[in-house]
Amino acid sequence: QVQLVESGGGLVQAGGSLRLSCVASGRTFSDWTMGWFRQTPGKNYEKDRDFVAAIGGSGATTYYGHTVKGRFTISRDNAKNTMYLQMNGLKPEDTAVYYCAADVVDVDIATRSDFGFWGQGTQVTVSS
Repeated sequence: QVQLVESGGGLVQAGGSLRLSCVASGRTFSDWTMGWFRQTPGKNYEKDRDFVAAIGGSGATTYYGHTVKGRFTISRDNAKNTMYLQMNGLKPEDTAVYYCAADVVDVDIATRSDFGFWGQGTQVTVSS
């Protein structure tokens, strides 16, 4: 069992930056593969648009959605039980609720449905 709490969302102009944090509690943080996903109200989940990034337990392995690769950076600090998402070069199409997710899964093959634990989400709004 793990509890996840996101923070760091907000309103930013296009081209700006935000850093999201996800603090986890409940068991050994380094056991968990962690991910960031996003959801736009009124739209169904589409992997190409809504998978943001994932990171393995040690932090050595990362994956990014193609729409954010090169602009966003996922990282984790296992000593602080915290995962981060540094978002640079934000675009209006990045506007969404961002969720962190966790589970004991292989980061190399994990999909959205493999993550059983989710945070409450944090709103990111990018104005043009």
